[in-house]
Amino acid sequence: MGPTAATSDQHDLEEQPERTLVVGRDRSIRISAGHRLQHHDGKCSRPHGHNYEIRVEVTGHLSEDGWVVDKGEVTSILAEWDHRFLLEAGDPLVDAFEASGDGDAVVVLDHPPTAEVMGLVLEERMQAAFGDNVTDVSVEVSETGELCATY
Repeated sequence: MGPTAATSDQHDLEEQPERTLVVGRDRSIRISAGHRLQHHDGKCSRPHGHNYEIRVEVTGHLSEDGWVVDKGEVTSILAEWDHRFLLEAGDPLVDAFEASGDGDAVVVLDHPPTAEVMGLVLEERMQAAFGDNVTDVSVEVSETGELCATY
């Protein structure tokens, strides 16, 4: 007796080829954030902000739930930076935000908050937060229409 329709669709999801979830392919995820590059010689050394556009690719094997990762997990990590100010550790603005009572509005990074660093840090945070089925995370951060960093 052959497989029934109910059992013919059953597959071991972990044995399937890797899949990639793309979040923000046709419509980027947008966050608004301020930053400054403290040791920059140009105008980027002044506090300013951007409406960042972010695209995320997550590659891995399907979970028992049938996805590589829940899209909500991606967007919740990005939301941690929305309407925040990104600063490098040691920047005196970190202390100024804390003294003003707005310390929770700051995200402190180990390196200057460039689009390249932002992408790298977001990749690391996502990789750490996602399940063992995830094998790769790639984040593209567009600061302006002229500047985009990806890996």
